[in-house]
Amino acid sequence: MPDVIADLSLVSARLLEDRVSMADAVAAIQQTLRDGFDPEDDLARQILDVPNGQLLLMPAAAGGAVGQKFATVAPGNPARGLERIQALYILVDGTTLAPTAIIDGTALTSLRTPAVSAACADVVATAEAADAVIIGTGPQAIRHVEALATIRPLRSVRIVGRDDARTASAVDASRAYAPSADMRAGTLDDIATADLIVCATSAPTPLFDADLVRDDATVVAIGSHEPDRAELAPALMARAQVIVESRRVARSEAGDVIVAVDAGMLHHDDLVTMHELFTGAVAPATDRPRVIKTCGMGWQDLAVARLAV
Repeated sequence: MPDVIADLSLVSARLLEDRVSMADAVAAIQQTLRDGFDPEDDLARQILDVPNGQLLLMPAAAGGAVGQKFATVAPGNPARGLERIQALYILVDGTTLAPTAIIDGTALTSLRTPAVSAACADVVATAEAADAVIIGTGPQAIRHVEALATIRPLRSVRIVGRDDARTASAVDASRAYAPSADMRAGTLDDIATADLIVCATSAPTPLFDADLVRDDATVVAIGSHEPDRAELAPALMARAQVIVESRRVARSEAGDVIVAVDAGMLHHDDLVTMHELFTGAVAPATDRPRVIKTCGMGWQDLAVARLAV
């Protein structure tokens, strides 16, 4: 009998970083969508409540490859100095379905989430977009600076957080990804002059007034996959072109969408999917803000995980 464990490739966080750049990850997401993959066809994930958090089981099959992410979400982890999301990823041979690699899923999530944001923002943000506001100070906030810097030459970055020490630390860490940008701590008032706005928080209610966002701005909201939590005001969703991974996921997990729909300020038919955007079925709006709301899907992990082996 073959030794399945002995035959597995083990990809640590360091190896993943060495093998897959942010630019590579962004390109992989874009290529998957341009090749015609429709996230509506992605395998459904399970979200299971457990003591102290959730288990997420995220299978995917696309482009001849198969994979499964086993993830946990522990809201109390940041206070312990740990990442809120932890995971392992199992890559499977597309023909034999034999496991071929185990990848650090926490590092994979940290890479693919901002890569998805940047892949989509690259299509809908103005070519001149150069001033960014990042709301949040955790790993995803920092990696989004890296991701945005791969698609636009950032002129300024303002990082907005509740804790001064954590904000200063996030500013310092982000400088490595955009060394030529004017990088400093900011406030929500900076949104009024921002081309690119990223919300990477666990906030249950809207972070800022919708009127702060310019008509030519692009807003990314990645903070939650829970239906009752919204980082963005319904009034912003009402005046924006809202782009989602899939309508199926948006209906069940995208709190920013669900809250706005329940408030009567958005309709599910108003949503634009990434498939529609990347196949040219719908063009990016030019007369109103573009909002990109993601919850995370298995196909995204698979597209990036394949690059690691």
